[in-house]
Amino acid sequence: MKSTTSRREFIKQASVGAGVVGLSAMGFSAKSYARIIGANDRVRVGIVGFSNRFRGSLFPAFMSHAKAQNFEFVAVSDLWNRRRDEAYAYVKEKAGVEIAKYRNNDELFPRTDVDAVIISTADFQHALIAADAVRHGKDVYVEKPLAESLEDAKVVRKAVEETGKILQVGSQRRSAPNYIAANEYIRSGKFGDIKMVEMTWNVNQPGRWRLPQLTKEIREQDTDWDRFLMNRPKVAWNPRYYLEYRLFWPYSSGIFGQWMAHQIDTVHWFTDLPHPRSVVANGGIYMWNDGRTNPDTLTAVMDYGPADDMSKGFQVLYSSRFTNSAGDVKELYFSNSGSLNLDTNEVTPEGGLTQRAASEMGMKENLLEPFTLSNAAKIETSADTGRDPMTSLHMLNWMECVRNRKKPNADVVAGYNHSVANIMGHTAYVTGKRVTFDDEKQEVVVS
Repeated sequence: MKSTTSRREFIKQASVGAGVVGLSAMGFSAKSYARIIGANDRVRVGIVGFSNRFRGSLFPAFMSHAKAQNFEFVAVSDLWNRRRDEAYAYVKEKAGVEIAKYRNNDELFPRTDVDAVIISTADFQHALIAADAVRHGKDVYVEKPLAESLEDAKVVRKAVEETGKILQVGSQRRSAPNYIAANEYIRSGKFGDIKMVEMTWNVNQPGRWRLPQLTKEIREQDTDWDRFLMNRPKVAWNPRYYLEYRLFWPYSSGIFGQWMAHQIDTVHWFTDLPHPRSVVANGGIYMWNDGRTNPDTLTAVMDYGPADDMSKGFQVLYSSRFTNSAGDVKELYFSNSGSLNLDTNEVTPEGGLTQRAASEMGMKENLLEPFTLSNAAKIETSADTGRDPMTSLHMLNWMECVRNRKKPNADVVAGYNHSVANIMGHTAYVTGKRVTFDDEKQEVVVS
């Protein structure tokens, strides 16, 4: 009789001593085979943080593929007893299974029959929880931003690289057909060299990232405040820090970690450039003076290009505001030949070098042929309603990689790189200085 437990135990034993030789001969390292999951095994998944993001988007994305991929939820870990109870009831109602409840990850992670976890906790906790998870032999899906400090980013990258576990960062654009088509088009050379990127993320929402009713209801004795703070400074209990953390540094960088992390990741993906050469930033709290410390309005200007050739490169202009939604969410790429609009998925000659302008300098016209990116119907992301096909595709990619052990679309390096860009931007904002990055030392440098 074949059983999941016996198979895993056999593989675990086979990776010790003489067994390593056989596995190596097949092209697998011992660490990558340590807890490999068979094609017919059910993948058992733990929920780390029963957040609104999990409930509204990650859960339906997971469930849309769970049956076909043979995945199931078996446990939840959350520091707040109310969230644990809500997760239990929610999964029982929606998935028809009863899951185990754990007060913290020290209780959940030692379970050897949990294969993977989905992490959607406070922003600053992602990296260290993910590192702990892979060290315990779990594959990981972790929300972005991957890290809010460079030290934490280094910890999780090292842990993943040393353990060989699968880690997918929630940068779901990397699994969306229109972004995949844009990446292929830019890499083909037909677009020409990128010369400018303009990105916006504008809303008019005084309640964005606010949870006023819950902050009245939560009680310190129902949580584990010390565990919540992790490696951040120990401070007195503050329900707003716990629930509205995206408004407060050092628990989140706000706009940088929540919104720029998504958009700047596409720049790294399309160009293979790991981070900006330099960043300057400015902004402030211009309207929603509700006690927050993170800005409600922000502009960052980033220089990108090869570190060894300053004559080549392009600029990224990033702006975001909570005070007026005009402009919405936009990602516009420009070359000398025209434009690529990832809102409309249109490539056009708009702004390209016309014959009239070119002839003045003895040059030739340089204009793109207009077309629509293939397989690129606009994908809406709406976590509030649970309709999030981008995340669904991203979750499917993670599930498949858990089985085939291939690199996921948004691996730990992608997460590390967007974290570096975010950290450079936040450092520039708080210092008012021009910020660069030392590749050899992997350190942010303030000019």
